[in-house]
Amino acid sequence: TCHCNISHIKIYCWKFLFLLLLIVCAILSYLYKISPNINQKTVASGLCPSSVSKQSITPLKNTKHLLVSAYMDQRVPGFDVRIIGMFRRDSIQSLHCCFCCSGALVETTPANVLQHPDNFGFPFVTTDVMCRIPQNCNSTHVTLLTQPRPENASIYAWLPVRNRKTKREDQMMDFTVCISNLFGDYNNVLQFAQTLEMYRLIGVNRVVIYNTSCGPELDRLLHHYVQEGFLEVVPWPIDKHMNPSRGWLFSEHGGDIHYFGQLTTLNECIYRSMERSRYVLLNDIDEIIMPYQEDSLKPLMERLQTQHKDVGVFLIENHIFPKKHFEPSGKFHLARWNGVPGINILEHVYRETPDRTIYHPYKMIVRPRMVEQTSVHSVLRFFGQQYSVPPDVCRIVHVRVALRKSLKLEELNVDKRLWDFEEKLIPKVDQVLKKLGWLSGKEK
Repeated sequence: TCHCNISHIKIYCWKFLFLLLLIVCAILSYLYKISPNINQKTVASGLCPSSVSKQSITPLKNTKHLLVSAYMDQRVPGFDVRIIGMFRRDSIQSLHCCFCCSGALVETTPANVLQHPDNFGFPFVTTDVMCRIPQNCNSTHVTLLTQPRPENASIYAWLPVRNRKTKREDQMMDFTVCISNLFGDYNNVLQFAQTLEMYRLIGVNRVVIYNTSCGPELDRLLHHYVQEGFLEVVPWPIDKHMNPSRGWLFSEHGGDIHYFGQLTTLNECIYRSMERSRYVLLNDIDEIIMPYQEDSLKPLMERLQTQHKDVGVFLIENHIFPKKHFEPSGKFHLARWNGVPGINILEHVYRETPDRTIYHPYKMIVRPRMVEQTSVHSVLRFFGQQYSVPPDVCRIVHVRVALRKSLKLEELNVDKRLWDFEEKLIPKVDQVLKKLGWLSGKEK
């Protein structure tokens, strides 16, 4: 009987040991699975992407500078990432690029700070910071440091590195319009609706606008086009970070930066569009880059690009249609639009001839992959060549106050190019205005 009891005890012991071994193995397996995450958190001291900036303007810690966005850009030898920012010119110091690589911090690399040449005397200037990604780093986020070694990662505002995947040509849209800053009480609803619908008719796929503030009616219109997917509005609260100027020259207008950071937004929009659009149109909210020999932009650019294969910047001459002169027949003075704030561009058909003996501004159609830096009326750094498009081929329709105020009505040109699109344009504008409550169904 004793021998039997001993045998049973041995069996129970082996079973217990085997069960214990299974439990230990299960615990070790679980720890092994979660250990990479534990290690990442330890290395990253807070896991760097946990503090990604969700703002369009991000203050840079321990400086007076502001960061906007970061993009992959390997067109310049020795660099991989371009950070777009607004830097105070009198306090630019040495900086270091710090990358988050698959959730872990790595050693920093030196930053190359490039001030754009156009600052118009203002304290802040549009700035590119060029960074090299460390070897064996799958970079997802980047920030800038004032010291070569990072502290706790959670104290930094990380920017996501965009454009990491290059799209094929057949995956890209054709045309994006980049409209720089919207600020103040701008409330020109009718002209903006007409302009956006006109752009749709000539083949634009998307419009991007940087919005600091606008009038309440225009704000409603912006929301409508955003919901449709045609318009992308980038919040631009620059007035929360500095005193932006309403003018272009510091000696005359004062402030911290030119036109609410117009140069920064134009450059940011080029990089935002670089991997999704073949062409980018750079112009103001009251301007239409209008083809005069084709009915849309695509055949125009196909022809120009065939004739000028190496051109990446197409300069389009600005033509003013003074808003004080009205087409006399009143054909397009539509009573149903009277209650809509803004200018009816169809009523203004008298065009100034530019004075080419003095400086005359252009706007641009660019191939974004061939542009590094842009100003308002010219490109500052680019690959390839540029070409001035003859005005009889394409020009800007710009309805605004007269530029050459001494010209009399009989000295102006009659230009009814917009009327070629009236049958499609007017119903499209009516549809939008009616949907937003500015038209009733009975008005004509």
